Amino acid sequence: MGDFIGSVWWMIVSLGLLVTFHEFGHYWVARRCGIKVLRFSVGFGKPLWSRRNRAGTEFAIAAIPLGGYVKMLDEREVEVHPAERGQAFNHKTVWQRIAVVAAGPAANLILCIALLWAMFVIGKQDYSATIGRTTGMSQTAGLQAGDRVVKVDGRSVATAGEASMALTTAAMDRHDAKVEVLDGLDQVRTRTLPLSQLPAGFDERRVPQLTGLSWQFWLQPALVDKVLPDAAAQGVLVPGDLIVAVDGQRIEGADQVPAQIAALGQRGGPGMIDVLRGGERLALEITPRQGVDGRGQPTWQIGIGFPETHAPAYDAELKFGPFAAVPVALRETARMAGDSLGMMRRIVTGNASLQNISGPVTIARVANVSAKRGLDWFLYFLALLSLSLCIINLLPIPILDGGHLLYYLIELVKGSPLSERAMAAGQYVGLALLAGLMGLAFYNDILGLVPR
Repeated sequence: MGDFIGSVWWMIVSLGLLVTFHEFGHYWVARRCGIKVLRFSVGFGKPLWSRRNRAGTEFAIAAIPLGGYVKMLDEREVEVHPAERGQAFNHKTVWQRIAVVAAGPAANLILCIALLWAMFVIGKQDYSATIGRTTGMSQTAGLQAGDRVVKVDGRSVATAGEASMALTTAAMDRHDAKVEVLDGLDQVRTRTLPLSQLPAGFDERRVPQLTGLSWQFWLQPALVDKVLPDAAAQGVLVPGDLIVAVDGQRIEGADQVPAQIAALGQRGGPGMIDVLRGGERLALEITPRQGVDGRGQPTWQIGIGFPETHAPAYDAELKFGPFAAVPVALRETARMAGDSLGMMRRIVTGNASLQNISGPVTIARVANVSAKRGLDWFLYFLALLSLSLCIINLLPIPILDGGHLLYYLIELVKGSPLSERAMAAGQYVGLALLAGLMGLAFYNDILGLVPR
């Protein structure tokens, strides 16, 4: 329940902030153009709070916190007194109308840059792109534990998240990735990861794992936390033992232990388990027993438990001075925009799954997780969400800002506005497209909540 309340709260805070800034962009430019604004609303539906200023604008906070709007004086919507026609939106020049409509997405873009600037000044704690273990494809390609990825296909990466994103986009494009690493001797090495060999329909959220690559921060030491009574490990292992090998197979993380125990059990008979205890390496004999796991499935066990997983310590920091952070924030905004537009292109062309489209449930969960990780991560989340709102609103879909901009560009070309009938038809098409996207987003959100 705590996570549910936290998710709802941080979603409201996030969307409230970003929507307010977006709508303020429309409002500010509209007032500069001499347009009368009737209502500035954060949220939809019945107002929970409202106040009117001297210019006659009603500022309101409404019950449904999933958007907002600025209602301007417009003869197509309300009756306008002749004395106020000069303040009506539809009486302004096409360039003024373009400026007003474009101001919302522009405000989100500016906010994204400002949030990233603040994040870099504060310092974002993160995980380095250091490899902890390789198997399969990654091992065959020559990647090794301890290598630190510095470039993927010529694109510099500073963190494991950036490296994972670069590998994922290469995999979706079905081409092999050139991976530059710094090895243990600080020598630059270039490896080719054959991502084109991944099977069709691969899980785009698990590209590093599918290639056999595990980041160092993923690995939990195989440190024995408890030994169950009457288990195979009783009298053999003790809490505090660090497992380093099972039946001659090296162990680098706790996640490798169950598979090696299962292999030992299937082989039959006793085997050796190597541990570090008090600084001394011991080789101990152990015989797994057959039991059932938490899902009732048969498995080989020795009856030990590892510590509850916890977030590992950060080993990288992205921090700059106030002036140096400005170009870095601009470059990061450009990178994020390129990734977002690239993902949209891949979805349209079929290179990326429709599961990449997320809705409010996912936003709420990510907002809560980001807030828990600290101010730096929450600022990054807000920046990414603000940029997403900017891009989505610029899509040429009627009822969105991009649709209105399309109407005005057509007006510039043909020399006169589109007919009311054409604009109304466009609104219906826009509503249908938006309803379809929202339905897909909700479906993916619900699918993400179903255990697999």
